[in-house]
Amino acid sequence: MSRALVLAEPGVLILETRPLPQPAAGEVRVRIAHGGICGSDLHYFLHGGFGKVRMRGPMVLGHEIAGRVDAVGPGVDGARIGQAVAVNPSLACGGCAECRAGAPRFCTDMRFMGSAMRNPPVEGGFRDHVVCTAAQAVPFAGVDLAEAALAEPLAVCLHAVRQAGDLAGKRVLITGFGPIGALCLLAARRAGAAEVIVTDVADAPLALAVRLGSAAALNTRDPAALAGVKSGRGQVDVTLECAGHPAAIADAIEATAPRGTLVQVGMLGAETTVPLTHVVTRELTYRGTFRFDAEFGPAVDLIARRVIDVRPLISARFGLNQAADAFALAQDKGRAMKVLLDL
Repeated sequence: MSRALVLAEPGVLILETRPLPQPAAGEVRVRIAHGGICGSDLHYFLHGGFGKVRMRGPMVLGHEIAGRVDAVGPGVDGARIGQAVAVNPSLACGGCAECRAGAPRFCTDMRFMGSAMRNPPVEGGFRDHVVCTAAQAVPFAGVDLAEAALAEPLAVCLHAVRQAGDLAGKRVLITGFGPIGALCLLAARRAGAAEVIVTDVADAPLALAVRLGSAAALNTRDPAALAGVKSGRGQVDVTLECAGHPAAIADAIEATAPRGTLVQVGMLGAETTVPLTHVVTRELTYRGTFRFDAEFGPAVDLIARRVIDVRPLISARFGLNQAADAFALAQDKGRAMKVLLDL
């Protein structure tokens, strides 16, 4: 038998026991060891979804997961049993126009774990066992498997940094310092940014930003905090906007210098207005970034070798039977960055 943490309705988590799933041809079964609580998990837990995506029935959350292969289906090398892996939650169809164009993140028939975009939803990873394709189970050669649970959000940030272009020698601003902002900081520094400035509205994440190597950590509850980087026509070359808040977006545009690039990483809960005059008169490049494609494997490797060290981001770990406490802590930016469930 296998346990599954089910979100029965917003705010109601139930631990169920289910039959042990079996892998089919080309698949593996992973005994999940660790799962990270993501912002989208919190949106489902608190509000039943985000934007137009709403849960239409009970669902299992979780898409930041790692564990060990404990069974293989026909056609998969039995030597993989026992292998430590990070699970890529994204399964594109491979046949639609977007997949054929080399952009599977836009797949028109995407199956993404822990998402209500399909009905019924694709089951997430907050359960003892997950069956996935052998390719989705990416080998992890690191010391601590818990770190591998951060491979998915790091892949998101590697893709965002790629959208920004060459960061070598650039001055970079990151607005919003949750887990994605923190991983963007680590990814930007690895990409050669000369200086990274971080903003947020809470002191605790800003203190972590300094420990992770930010040149400045500014609390924008003070209206004057960004005066220096917004002076003139903006003082940064690249901005990674991770807050998804109208005020942060306005700050990001004002702070970006002529011919600079702004990458919108944070998802907005609703449509908003932005100061497009600056985008026009400064000839800014304003780009979106969505999930990831080929970055998942490199993210697993970078974490395994601790080229990008995610350990400072892991704030707390809870057992699956402590899920309510874990979700409560994950909502508290003053005390937590990334909360893991240990299964």
